[in-house]
Amino acid sequence: MNLTRRGTLAALSFLALGACASAPTPPDTTIYLVRHAEKQAGDNPDLTVVGRARADILSRELQDAGLTEVWSTDTTRTIETAKPTATRAGLPVQIYDASRQPAFASRLKATPGAILVVGHSNTIPDLVGLLGGKPGTPIAEADEYDRLYVVTVTKGRVKSELRRYGE
Repeated sequence: MNLTRRGTLAALSFLALGACASAPTPPDTTIYLVRHAEKQAGDNPDLTVVGRARADILSRELQDAGLTEVWSTDTTRTIETAKPTATRAGLPVQIYDASRQPAFASRLKATPGAILVVGHSNTIPDLVGLLGGKPGTPIAEADEYDRLYVVTVTKGRVKSELRRYGE
């Protein structure tokens, strides 16, 4: 191989490495998932006073998260839980169908940004699992309202964390 050809190959290799190094990395997706806050009795109940306070605490907890979307199932208690956070972030509460969680999980993983999802004790852990996170033990239906899952997707890799919020 002559010197000119080696120089050309070296230059092309350098340019190829530079192109790879400067290629933009896909943005991260961070998904915050919670069960609705404390609810009254009934078929489609409102939140209790304590539940409304918890929803306000959630909005303060996520105020610096840079939320880009807020999702809720179509029940009064989940929408009321999501509303303070959505209002603080200047976002609408979008409705998702919890019976179509695999498709919803795929959509969430492919959406860059920070997203809040509010659901139920029997749907949120399953959704965490579908996202590739660790759902942990089942949520105690009667009195566990303080789980805050954080699922982060970076370059296709999933990391999950379980936090608590409120009192």
